[in-house]
Amino acid sequence: MNQLWAPWRMQFIEELRDKSSGCIFCELVQQTDQDRDRLILHRGTTCYVLMNRFPYNNGHLMIIPYQHTGKLSDLSGEENAEMMALAAKSVAIMEERIEAEGFNCGFNIGKVAGAGIADHVHLHVVPRWCGDTNFLPILGDTRSMPEYLANTYDRLVEGFNDMAKSMQESGGSR
Repeated sequence: MNQLWAPWRMQFIEELRDKSSGCIFCELVQQTDQDRDRLILHRGTTCYVLMNRFPYNNGHLMIIPYQHTGKLSDLSGEENAEMMALAAKSVAIMEERIEAEGFNCGFNIGKVAGAGIADHVHLHVVPRWCGDTNFLPILGDTRSMPEYLANTYDRLVEGFNDMAKSMQESGGSR
């Protein structure tokens, strides 16, 4: 039997297991001077954009409201509007900066629906490329990531900084 070692997964397992530390999404935004280390690409008025530390594909982002809730129906109209606007802008940035050819966007609401963090609603935006799925996920239950998270962050953050400047000039979010 062959073994494929993925020790980075233990951090994910431990974070899910350790409920005493509170909500990871609420904790991540507390310190504003560590955005690169925490993979925060953009802070909006009601939501922020975070790279997934355990991605399905390179560039996998999450749009996360600051409000801590597990129910989509608890979000305000402003939160819903900003979440969708940030999703649209994220898609445009990834098309330009990492040449993504398609996207899977969606919510996993509740643990039984696959939400790893069920108590805090978040929208996944997963870039796709022709041929990005190969035999590894099918036969080996393994994903191949062609680029380090830090490199993808560097490629995307300039686009989010440009978006933030443009929004400030037009009186938009912070």
